[in-house]
Amino acid sequence: MMRISVLDAATLGEDLSLALFEQYGEVTVWGMTATDEVEAHLADAEVVILNKIKLNATNLANAKSLKLICITATGFDNVDVAYCRDHGIAVCNVVGYSTQCVAQLTVSMVLSLITNLPEYNRFVCSGEYTASGCFNRLTPVFHELYGKTWGIVGYGNIGKQVARVADAFGCRVLVHKRTPVTERECVDFDTICKEADILSLHTPLNEGTYHLLDEKHIAMLKKNAIVINVARGAVADEAALAKALFEDRIGGLGVDVYSAEPMATDHPFQAILDRPNVCFTPHMAWGGYETRVRLMEEIAQNIESFLQGGRRCRVD
Repeated sequence: MMRISVLDAATLGEDLSLALFEQYGEVTVWGMTATDEVEAHLADAEVVILNKIKLNATNLANAKSLKLICITATGFDNVDVAYCRDHGIAVCNVVGYSTQCVAQLTVSMVLSLITNLPEYNRFVCSGEYTASGCFNRLTPVFHELYGKTWGIVGYGNIGKQVARVADAFGCRVLVHKRTPVTERECVDFDTICKEADILSLHTPLNEGTYHLLDEKHIAMLKKNAIVINVARGAVADEAALAKALFEDRIGGLGVDVYSAEPMATDHPFQAILDRPNVCFTPHMAWGGYETRVRLMEEIAQNIESFLQGGRRCRVD
């Protein structure tokens, strides 16, 4: 039986059971692990399960028993994979578990912003509708998705699911991806920025996508364009986005991810939190209950595969 440590269980939700890992050994669960506690929490572990904790040469050096790192996410930039490879530590991520949930939040943000839903809800719940004496209200003006151009940046599992939903609403779908596909209308990044009524970001963060949506490309957007970032915060220039929204140069902004999380008190978005055409969420797009249950089942399968000598979801 193996010694298993869960380093930041609090980020996985208090409603989630971790009991399925007990079949593989003794499980120690830490709600959170501070930076100066990582080394101690790794000390005797053979398997580590983590979400956002950063593991590198410094805190892994004394983890002499460690055999497997299981990341409860698709991205693995928080783990020094090269160090692990050199020191015989297997690293697994989970792919595709959150496709439906992230696509759902993407579409929810778009619908909320294009329909001005919070304001209409506020109008009724405040009592203003009852007091108005009028059977309806049509301001602020809202729009149909039908016939709009939905630009999708990154065409992996999530991008494909968003595209299917956009199709269902009658949108024209444009795709920007590194390797074009024949089944979609693929365009360069300049074109997608110029033509999109909705621009949603679903691309990984790497050297090629850092600040992909920069000040130059934000200036290309339509004045009423809605921008959604559910990828990584730094895929967009957050300061430039905030400035464009503040100056009414874009129509709306929905964001679930930030370059530093949680959002800092000096983050550029702090200046636009009170704007009616923004929708900010706390990196929760991946976290529907069913999604997290699926995630834990995938982690268990990764552990099982490792014990059987397999390489399921290995990234090292």
